[in-house]
Amino acid sequence: MNAGGSLNSSTKLQSNKCPDQRRTIRENLDRFIPNRSAMDFDYAHYMLTGGRKGKENPAASSPSKEAYRQQMAETLNMNRTRILAFKNKPPTPVELIPQDFYSSSAQQPKTTKPRRHISQSSERTLDAPDLVDDYYLNLLDWGSSNVLAIALGSTVYLWDASDGSTSELVTVEDEDGPVTSVSWAPDGRHVSIGLNNSDVQLWDSTANRLLRTLKGGHSSRVGSLAWNNHILTTGGMDGKIINNDVRIRSHIVETYRGHRQEVCGLKWSASGQQLASGGNDNLLYIWDRSAASSNSPSQSQWLHRMEDHTAAVKALAWCPFQGNLLASGGGGRDRCIKFWNTHTGACLNSVDTGSQVCALLWNKNERELLSSHGFTQNQLTLWKYPSMVKMAELTGHTSRVLFMAQSPDGCTVASAAGDETLRFWNVFGIPEVTKPAPKAHPEPFAHLNRIR
Repeated sequence: MNAGGSLNSSTKLQSNKCPDQRRTIRENLDRFIPNRSAMDFDYAHYMLTGGRKGKENPAASSPSKEAYRQQMAETLNMNRTRILAFKNKPPTPVELIPQDFYSSSAQQPKTTKPRRHISQSSERTLDAPDLVDDYYLNLLDWGSSNVLAIALGSTVYLWDASDGSTSELVTVEDEDGPVTSVSWAPDGRHVSIGLNNSDVQLWDSTANRLLRTLKGGHSSRVGSLAWNNHILTTGGMDGKIINNDVRIRSHIVETYRGHRQEVCGLKWSASGQQLASGGNDNLLYIWDRSAASSNSPSQSQWLHRMEDHTAAVKALAWCPFQGNLLASGGGGRDRCIKFWNTHTGACLNSVDTGSQVCALLWNKNERELLSSHGFTQNQLTLWKYPSMVKMAELTGHTSRVLFMAQSPDGCTVASAAGDETLRFWNVFGIPEVTKPAPKAHPEPFAHLNRIR
């Protein structure tokens, strides 16, 4: 009984310890979860049943059977030691289409463009004595040959931006002057000059020679000029706008009548089909060239007539990336920059700048607009379009910045103010140099001068 009792006691102790041991084993070990698709069950069955009989009982197997078994094992890839083993990763699939054929934009992540540094000070300052402080005139222009023309009193000077040299083009007589407007022709060689006596002169800047004088169109000073190929458009204090064909003797080909006071702003669109004109009567007109040519010169009708400005409209600028978008700026009582759809005549937006808007220039490389202003800060303001968020304000002039002109590459802006200074600003940055696209089918032997 004692023996049985001791046996039962030990059995109870063992049975009490088993749950703790099992719990410890379960806590320390993890489960094995096989992947049936990755296992070779045929080979596992062979190894578990008959694959090792020859090794365990070498005496019972003949040499011929052993040789046959080894050959079968090598043939069927059964010379392995592990039974429950996962297979290796599948080989990398062969690319049917090489990566080079994919576009680089789809493979490479887009890189954020670094923010452009805008210098707050002018790069160069030149004296401009006798510059007429008159809001309604246009005395500065930068030609395609990289030569700047500026009228100082009765004299027109040329400043070559490539070497910094200055030369005098012409000094008009006192009874004819002062010069009231200057504008380069598209060829960058010929320059037109409007005078206080209502005449317009056409000069060859290379030969320093007067080619012709346009007379009889206006009855008072010519304060605005605009070129459209061989057509020179002039705007006068008499309110008339005249298209002059400089190739023919009878140069007046069209006359636009609409303004009741002095025309102080003229700009042709890039297509040459629409002309924008602003006047001291607070009006902005859009004229269509095709509609005007179908009528007689004395009956040319405007396409749109805008009355939203409350002061003189001098600053005009056509958008370089949207052909029917025009920006206009009003004078001291208006202080607004307005944007127009010239196809419909609708005002898209209006921004109060807080001061007189004297000139407007679009950035040729980015969606930006530069405006020049008068009292109180006499600053140049760079705007982001279309949000019209101020990006920078450039100060340095001590009087209203009446005139602005843009270099041919679109990077540098020249400004002339009533403080008789001419300043140059690198406000639009440096354009990206685009590499010329290679020819799709180059000519054979293009690298050879000749074939023998």
